[in-house]
Amino acid sequence: MARTLLVLLITGTLLAGIAHPSFATPDERHEQRQTLIGHGHRIILIDAGHGGIDGGTSHGDILEKDLTLAISRKLFLLLRADGFDAVLNRFGDYAPSDENRWLQSRSRHMRDLAQRKELAETLPAAVVVSVHINWARTPSKHGPIVLYRQEGRSFLLAKAIQDQLNLLYGIELDVHPGKPFYLLNKITAPTVIVETGFISSPVDRAMLTTSKGQEKIAEAISDGIAAYLMEM
Repeated sequence: MARTLLVLLITGTLLAGIAHPSFATPDERHEQRQTLIGHGHRIILIDAGHGGIDGGTSHGDILEKDLTLAISRKLFLLLRADGFDAVLNRFGDYAPSDENRWLQSRSRHMRDLAQRKELAETLPAAVVVSVHINWARTPSKHGPIVLYRQEGRSFLLAKAIQDQLNLLYGIELDVHPGKPFYLLNKITAPTVIVETGFISSPVDRAMLTTSKGQEKIAEAISDGIAAYLMEM
């Protein structure tokens, strides 16, 4: 089985939160995560941004591709533990274009994007969350930003995730339409790109580069996805 098509399709259940996650004690949070409702095989595709020869943005020897993979793996495990039908498009340091099946192009970048898009359509995914790391010229710019496909369901998904990440970072940022981005134009399912923080920011790097920080980011994204699906 091709690694990009490593899919677990089981009868799943969806987390039903009772209290707001940020105000719940650890015991309450655990109890909430055990309160599950059926969700009818709604597949969540997690796209770990970049990979392989494509390292993404960087700060010194810190590469975006490694951070997105670490966060995405944690997100995948959290969603699976909560009974979601979650799929992760890569489990190691390789690019989806290494397994080109859909687009014959000289551009590795376009093959890579086509693999991501076609995987979403082939599953088919009910939700697509692409995990990335941001960069800015000034180190003072920081915080998570969620970009959405310009349609209603994607906006609601983005808003649910942004709200949770804002609570985590103690910041108030708005979601943004991601019109120029290939995945947000080509995938038909509700799709968002989650820029989990700025690698150029010392404040964000402290969150992005530690296992504990990555776990908190993954939990915030997971809670946002659950909140969105409960409303659909």
